[in-house]
Amino acid sequence: MKVIIDEDKCVGAGQCVLAAEEVFDQREDDGIVVLLDALPPDALHSSVEDAAARCPALAIEVRK
Repeated sequence: MKVIIDEDKCVGAGQCVLAAEEVFDQREDDGIVVLLDALPPDALHSSVEDAAARCPALAIEVRK
């Protein structure tokens, strides 16, 4: 699995962090998503897919 984020689409809702805090964080100044792990381990795949589904701006792409 490879995770790609589009910072331009991100609205800072933080749903990704709630779903997978090991993979996503937010910038302090504006809340835009920060990708911590573009190639997360298998154990986190379900959480990452949940984070992508929760994103209201569709700023997270998951490639398998």
